[in-house]
Amino acid sequence: MKTASKIYTALILIFLFAPIAILLVYSFNAGKSLSVFSGFSLKWYRELFRDSETLNSVRNTLILAVSAAVISTVIGTAAAVGIDKLRSAILKNALNTVTDIPMINPDIITGISLMLMFVFVGRLFGAATSLNFTTMLIAHITFCLPYVILQVLPKLRQMDKSLPEAAMDLGCTPFRAFFKATLPEIMPGIVTGMLMAFTLSLDDFVISYFTTGNSFQTLPIRIYNMTKKTVTPKMYALATIIFFVILTLLLISNLIDPDALREGQSEKKKKTGK
Repeated sequence: MKTASKIYTALILIFLFAPIAILLVYSFNAGKSLSVFSGFSLKWYRELFRDSETLNSVRNTLILAVSAAVISTVIGTAAAVGIDKLRSAILKNALNTVTDIPMINPDIITGISLMLMFVFVGRLFGAATSLNFTTMLIAHITFCLPYVILQVLPKLRQMDKSLPEAAMDLGCTPFRAFFKATLPEIMPGIVTGMLMAFTLSLDDFVISYFTTGNSFQTLPIRIYNMTKKTVTPKMYALATIIFFVILTLLLISNLIDPDALREGQSEKKKKTGK
């Protein structure tokens, strides 16, 4: 039974990571072939850094992802706090259902509906172009918000409700009590929500395709436009760089122990108090 489970696990890992391994190998291929490895070369990495249009789309993607992640995290955290403080169970369940709609709704439906809304509003105000960076940013915030709320709400429910009350009893205003008592307790959920929002925004194609204008192009849209002709191996080089950057971030996040950091901070406070 143990041997069968090991074989099953190995097959799953091969199925998941074999395409990535092939992509990594052929990003160093001297030729364009996907079946013949002509020899080790950094040619496609050099070609990548000479392609200004692709680098510009990478820059646009990062700007959009960071902006959407930060804004959706701030709004989502505030929304989660508001939902958690509601006393009416019916209203709370209704809001939870509404916030879940963007996650359940198919991306193509969300993209088309947002596009129609942006075009309608743009024509209503007489705008020359209805779709641009702003419309794409609003669209990304819309589908990232539920994921942030979903990560922050459980942390608020797990938190000891007496902490902010104790802070206010000691003289803190409700606003300061939130930053001093509540925020540190829900910070893991906020960070997780922000990372999810960043990843979802970075990866999105369908909603971006329907809400973007001619003046702003993200990397997924750039790659899609290239598939109409041919995808050169410099895209494999770009995918390899992105893969190793994400892998590094994951390793760093796993090596840093939040509990150890919290214990270290509490010890530091004790020493300072003494």
